[in-house]
Amino acid sequence: MPGTPITRALRGATTVEEDTPEQVASRIQELLTEVMARNSLVEDDIISIIFTATDDVVSSFPATGARDIGFGAVPLLCTSEIKVPGATPLCLRVLLHIHTTLSRAELRHVYLHGAQGLRDDLPV
Repeated sequence: MPGTPITRALRGATTVEEDTPEQVASRIQELLTEVMARNSLVEDDIISIIFTATDDVVSSFPATGARDIGFGAVPLLCTSEIKVPGATPLCLRVLLHIHTTLSRAELRHVYLHGAQGLRDDLPV
């Protein structure tokens, strides 16, 4: 019998090669699909998602790509990353708040494309 679901947070990030609405949407969709698959989540497990983008990504809101694949009922928020010298450029990050029975050690965070080395300390 599974345990009682509790609230946890999942991280993920990806990059785009160029700042276009199509690539931002495509990469966000790929990232969210992978986060959901690796953690056996369904939309009803998601409480909310915060998206961030570096200051060189301005062509579209990352949340738009999420809505296009069925996250319309999930509260979504976009914000910008602080500008830190040497930070990964053209980077999109997500923070998902979820209901899950997984322990922190069982959560699988997802880092794709140019963001793969951002958090080597987290299980992927």
